[in-house]
Amino acid sequence: MQPHRARKRFGQNFLQDTRIIADIVHAVRPAENDVVIEIGPGLAAITAPLCAKLNRLHVCEIDRDIIAYLKQQPFADKLEIYEGDVLQFDFRSISGSKKIVGNLPYNISTPLLFKLSEVADEVIDMHFMLQKEVVERMVALPESNDYGRLSVMLQYFFEMEMLIDVPPESFDPAPKVNSAVVRMIPQKGRIGTAEDFCHFAGLVKQAFHQRRKTLRNNLKGWANDDDLQAAGISPQQRAEAVAPEKYVLLSNYLIRKQKD
Repeated sequence: MQPHRARKRFGQNFLQDTRIIADIVHAVRPAENDVVIEIGPGLAAITAPLCAKLNRLHVCEIDRDIIAYLKQQPFADKLEIYEGDVLQFDFRSISGSKKIVGNLPYNISTPLLFKLSEVADEVIDMHFMLQKEVVERMVALPESNDYGRLSVMLQYFFEMEMLIDVPPESFDPAPKVNSAVVRMIPQKGRIGTAEDFCHFAGLVKQAFHQRRKTLRNNLKGWANDDDLQAAGISPQQRAEAVAPEKYVLLSNYLIRKQKD
């Protein structure tokens, strides 16, 4: 079989650094009966060592050539392959508490992370390779340039930690950006619980709509000065100055106010 050439339209960059691969598998800590899902197995850099420790591995792959390649590997009998776009995949169709791992395509990483948030209640942990810039935004704290909507929304569901820096030369072809591995562990109620999650998500999106504006301006029509102050937020603050739990408090305050 001819060597597979990375396809730009699928955002393919194949991990080949054996030290990084070993570090990722060690971080996942797979036990033989674990329910593990790998997103984008590629040329099996992580797939093969995972299969060495697991009875079964579920993989999501969109590239038919790669699927054909995987089916020819010595560990193929351990694979449950789901062909198609992972953004359309129903993670709940695989029963049990899951570990999810993958080298995520940069072009779909943000929508995929939001999709995975919806199944956080069925997840033990997740380990992903992502563009380092995205990981920095995920784990960012208030008052930093990287802190934004992605930070707040993911920190609502997960405790997150950047584990491993991955330079471009760890891949073939080498991407033009640095990468990093992040660990995500579901933490229900870590920053409080939104009484109406859709309202909370919409509020956060609106708050960061124009980063240079104050919350008084960005949330006009959503909350007045008294509402903001009731949640411990100054109307003069910008969105990046406000901790995630304050957005939960504000959303819940506004929902209760609507009901009164």
